[in-house]
Amino acid sequence: MRKSVRRFAALALLLVLALLVQGCVVQPVAPTTGEGAAPAAGAKWCSGVDITFFPGGPAGGVFANNVYNGAKQAEADLGPSVNYVFSDWDPQKMIQQFQEAVATSPDGIAVMGHPGDDAFSPLIDDAEAQGIIVTSQNTELPASFAKYQSKGFGYVGAVNYTAGYNLGKEAVTRFNLQSGDRAMVWGLLSQPSRGERTQGVIDALEEAGVTVDYLEIDAATNKDPAAGTPTFTGYVSAHPDVKLVVTDHGGLTATLETYLKAAGKGPDDIYGAGFDLSPATLAAIRDGWTDLVIDQQPWLQGYLPILQICLSKVYGFSGLMIDTGAGFADQSNIEFLAPLVEKEIR
Repeated sequence: MRKSVRRFAALALLLVLALLVQGCVVQPVAPTTGEGAAPAAGAKWCSGVDITFFPGGPAGGVFANNVYNGAKQAEADLGPSVNYVFSDWDPQKMIQQFQEAVATSPDGIAVMGHPGDDAFSPLIDDAEAQGIIVTSQNTELPASFAKYQSKGFGYVGAVNYTAGYNLGKEAVTRFNLQSGDRAMVWGLLSQPSRGERTQGVIDALEEAGVTVDYLEIDAATNKDPAAGTPTFTGYVSAHPDVKLVVTDHGGLTATLETYLKAAGKGPDDIYGAGFDLSPATLAAIRDGWTDLVIDQQPWLQGYLPILQICLSKVYGFSGLMIDTGAGFADQSNIEFLAPLVEKEIR
C-alpha cells in the first residue's frame, strides 16, 4: 500500500513539474521595426529597414567586391533594403557621399572609416541627431565608437596598427631578415586612421633593424593599382638590393606579380608581402610571386555591418567590436582557402 501511494505521489509530482515547465517556456518574440510592428508573414526579420552601405570601391575592384559580396548575402538573409555607394577608396569622396546619404534619411549607414575621426565626427554627430544608426567597417573611428556604441555604432575589421605590426614582424621571422636589409613599404600614412596599419608595418621592420623605404600610394594608384607600375619599377631600379616589398593595399597586393615582372624580377628575387586575398593574389601565392598575406576577411566586413544595423534598429542592441584580421595565408594553407578565394568570399 505504501509503495502504491509513493508511486502515485511521484507520478503526481512529475505531472506538476511538467505543467510548470510548459508554462515557463518563453515564446519567441516577433521582431519589430522602428515603428513597433512585426514584419508581414514570411518576411525576413529585418525587412522594412533601409541601409546605405559603403563597400569602399571601386565597384568590382579587389577587396571592395568581397565586402560587397558579404553585404549582399546579409541583405538576402535578413531582408533590409540596401543602397550601395562605391568611393574609389577616396576619403574626400566618402565624406561627400556620406553627406548625400544622410540627406536621404536611411535607418542606418555603414561607412568605411578612411577619412578619420576629425573629418567624420561632426557628420556622424549630425546623422545620429537625426536618428540614423551609423556603424563602421575596415578602418576604425574610435571617437564615434566611444560616443555612439550604445546606439549601435560598431566596428568590423582589423585593428589596423596591430595588423600592420603583425605582418611586419611575421615577415622578419619568415624571411630571416637581418639588420641592414632593405625593405620597401608602399602604404597610406597620409590617411589618419587607415595609415596606422602602414605605420605598424614600418615599426615592426625598423625594430628588427631593417632599412625601410616608404612610398605613399598616390590617388591614381589607390584607384587603379596598375597605374603604380612605373613607380614600382623606378624604385626597384634605384634600389637593386631591396629584399622585401610590403604592399599595404589589397589592390596593390593583387598586382604584385605584374609589378615584379615589369621590373624584370622573378618570383624568387624579392620577397612579397601584403594584405587581403583575391583570385590574382591566390595565383601569385601558388606561383611564388607573393610569399605572405594577412587575411582580414573582407566578406565579414560586408555581412556583419548590415547585421549590426539590423540588430540595433530592430532589437536595440549596442555596437559590437569585431576584429577580423588575425590570419596569414601562404603556400602552406592557400589550397584550403582557394575555393573560397575564387568565389570572392575570402
